[in-house]
Amino acid sequence: MSERYDVAIIGTGPAGLSAAITLKIRNKNILLVGSKHGSDKVGKAHEIQNYLGMPAVKGADLASAFENHIESMGIEITEDKITSVYNMGDYYSLLSKTNKTYEADAVILATGVSFGKPYPGEEAFLGKGVSYCATCDAPLYRNKTVAVIASTPQEEAEADFLQEIAGKVYYIPTYKGEVQVKPEIEVIHEKPVSIEGEQKVQSLVLADRRLDVDGVFILRESVSPANLIPGIEMDGNHIAVNRRMETNLKGCFACGDIVGAPYQYIKSAGEGNVAALSAAGYLDLRERTHQY
Repeated sequence: MSERYDVAIIGTGPAGLSAAITLKIRNKNILLVGSKHGSDKVGKAHEIQNYLGMPAVKGADLASAFENHIESMGIEITEDKITSVYNMGDYYSLLSKTNKTYEADAVILATGVSFGKPYPGEEAFLGKGVSYCATCDAPLYRNKTVAVIASTPQEEAEADFLQEIAGKVYYIPTYKGEVQVKPEIEVIHEKPVSIEGEQKVQSLVLADRRLDVDGVFILRESVSPANLIPGIEMDGNHIAVNRRMETNLKGCFACGDIVGAPYQYIKSAGEGNVAALSAAGYLDLRERTHQY
């Protein structure tokens, strides 16, 4: 059986790390999922001038300070990617890219806003040929034809894995640079336009051609929250929250860029603290209620 955590935090940017620190202080058993190197956006920033107490700090130095703080408190980061979160009533079940399942009594979403605008047909065919996780869904496409739309070079390994199972793999990189995938994979440098079909996916339309496929794997840095967790209320492209960082789903909180502008590191860190305090309060109240 999966270990049950008090709180699962998805994202290791300023919001997620801040939430983890606060929950650690509150003696909660946490799962922190993301990159052990934190946010690339922080690390690559040239200079940050409005982070309190650290004037004109370089992004790499701020990222290093974040990392040192997390390590000093003994907080571990699980390097994985959550592809689906399901509300099970009194807890949440999280499915990862590595096909692992995690469970938590509460969830804090701090994934940022790196997800792209959905392609026409993407949401309509979700679960009907559109997938965000090659490791999870590859067995469904044994000896079939699939297309992979990839936003980063890290997804090349996913395409290689798919090639071992699928009959034919098209790889469409939306990033610049050399692509290194297995020679059997056909690399196409064209812009994806839409996903089409009737009851299920039948084709991927590119700028200058149409590919007949059985499935389309869309591998972005993060999944749109509307697709990540069914039933969550959105405000445009962001998750709708109140001042306590509560979403419309009981036990689910969100913070940082994913809840809207301004996209500032100090704002994200503050919201992470608020989300963590709200999650801790939610768990404490639930525990007291269950005692009677």
